[in-house]
Amino acid sequence: MPFDAKTSRLLVVYNPIAGRRRRRFLSRVLEALERRGLSVRLEPTKKRGDAEDLARIADADRIVVAGGDGTINEALNGLPETGPPLAVIPLGTANVLAHELGVAASAEAVADAIVDGKPRDVTLGLVNGRRFSMMAGVGFDAHVVRDVDTKLKRAIGKGAYVIETLRQLVRFAPRFYDVRIDGVAHRASSVILCNGHYYGGRFVAAPDARLDAPEFQVVLFGTAGRFATIRYAVALALGRLPSLADVTILPARVVEIDGPPDEPVQADGDILAHLPARFEAKPRAARLVGPT
Repeated sequence: MPFDAKTSRLLVVYNPIAGRRRRRFLSRVLEALERRGLSVRLEPTKKRGDAEDLARIADADRIVVAGGDGTINEALNGLPETGPPLAVIPLGTANVLAHELGVAASAEAVADAIVDGKPRDVTLGLVNGRRFSMMAGVGFDAHVVRDVDTKLKRAIGKGAYVIETLRQLVRFAPRFYDVRIDGVAHRASSVILCNGHYYGGRFVAAPDARLDAPEFQVVLFGTAGRFATIRYAVALALGRLPSLADVTILPARVVEIDGPPDEPVQADGDILAHLPARFEAKPRAARLVGPT
């Protein structure tokens, strides 16, 4: 059913922890929506898991999540498969899903995407039963996500991840993981499962990964150790990661990873599971709204 600004119900789930600058941006988007004739119902999250609960019981024609990738992830985990389409107002640190959808950085463009954007069926990932939209990781990046200082992250954003990355380069012990990709065995020092081609912002880890593809693109890192990790990070920043000889990228519907017990698994920038982990690509699992 077409989204009619005059009659459709819009629910905006927002994370009030966002900084002052992001709250001002949210206010500008809400004003732009009201100018388009929309009646907006606001629901703030008060604790972890609230976005999931709000999405599960939402009585709306379109849900908008105002927050970062973690808040969006919560909402996707509550959204029924037959639930309303979901749009985003990017207020997070990396906003990877917003970049993948092509959501622009201006308040007017975000409002246009919410009102005029067409819902598209997308593939979601599952890790041990929990959904994720953009990426999951085991190894170095999962340890960075697990240990990053949340207060520092709120204060300086992406800089907190840079600081934690430097710390992990000192203390992260080299290790390998057993990986089965659609039943075929592999070994890797770190693994990233890409459901979209952006990673950590606008970095590209797997150029062929897309939200509407029926499978992941799995990035296998073949060498362990501090210097290999630095080489991988530089190659990622320069857009050359896929060209490295010890990096393998494979399509996959089902991935199983085993390694040291209770190793963290990050997905969409939060720790969603621990090893052993099973990942599945679920096509047409949700409808996301982006610019036309």
